[in-house]
Amino acid sequence: MLNPVAMSIISNTFTDPRERARAIGVWSGVVGISMAAGPIIGGALVESAGWRAIFWINVPIGLAALFLTRRYVPESRAPRARRVDPVGQVLVVVLLAALTYAIIESPNLGWTSPVVAGCAAAALCALLGLLWYEPRRTDPLVDLRFFRSAPFSGATVIAVAAFAGLGGFLFVSSLYLQDVRRLDPLHAGLFMLPMAVMALLTAPVSGRMVASRGPRTPLLLAGAALCASALLQALTYSEHLPVAVLVVAYLLFGTGFGLVNAPITNTAVSGMPRSLAGVAAAVASTSRQIGQSLGVAVIGALMAGGAHADAAAFTDAARTAWWIVAGCGAAVLVMGTLTSGRWARATARRTAKRLAAEETKETVNA
Repeated sequence: MLNPVAMSIISNTFTDPRERARAIGVWSGVVGISMAAGPIIGGALVESAGWRAIFWINVPIGLAALFLTRRYVPESRAPRARRVDPVGQVLVVVLLAALTYAIIESPNLGWTSPVVAGCAAAALCALLGLLWYEPRRTDPLVDLRFFRSAPFSGATVIAVAAFAGLGGFLFVSSLYLQDVRRLDPLHAGLFMLPMAVMALLTAPVSGRMVASRGPRTPLLLAGAALCASALLQALTYSEHLPVAVLVVAYLLFGTGFGLVNAPITNTAVSGMPRSLAGVAAAVASTSRQIGQSLGVAVIGALMAGGAHADAAAFTDAARTAWWIVAGCGAAVLVMGTLTSGRWARATARRTAKRLAAEETKETVNA
């Protein structure tokens, strides 16, 4: 709930496109700080107080968020309140839950098992239901009109791909560092520092690049860096991978991840009517969470056998996982190229103009 709202706050507070891009860059830098601190603090808590402490620490964090929000965050509302879409919510939950469960259980049960096939069928039916039902609602949960904009559609796909890659990266790296290289949780967290530090450093730079040059350059650099990191590991992964190679791969991944965040959100809300900018930002932010969940599910299913075998079996499975992460980076690169050109910008202008007219009409009627 916090992630989509955070993007909505930024979109409604910083209405100037350049200021918004820079603000998103700062926000992405804060994500880098959390990525750096999370594994280290988590490792220290697991070693000192036990694994339950990683949940208890969320209590003061949640209280701090509550206090800071009440004190500093201004309220922002659309001119017309949007109605709840319970049918859309149920369809989305069924789609994501059934799809994720089918992916996770497929290695154990097989794709032809009644449970997995039933979940896959339920996910397909939920998707078709969304495509049929949502355009017929006045206030849909997923406003399909946004996807008439090529940059918005591209930002959504890029968010899913980039965060699927992140989910796979964290999943494989955590297991590799602790189960193969036999590091304790704290030192495994410290090993992640190069990735997180680069994300922290490059995110504000990405925001400034988006503000001055547009989203294409940071997206291309992000896709190239994510691909390079995954390919380096896919081609060299072994039980005794040199630390220098691992650090270079982590630095590249952090660079790509830091560069990708600002153009995703800025592209998603660029040109949208202010009353809908928060909803558009929320869709882009939710795409991140969907991507990370699917990344963990897919890579987890792939690694299910190797994770419990010897180191050689693990690294064999991990190399395949890194090829999948490389594919996610390639998707960022290709979609960043296709959805940031002149044609794509023209679709964004037409979509924004149409949405503004429709929103004004609905507000007057209400």
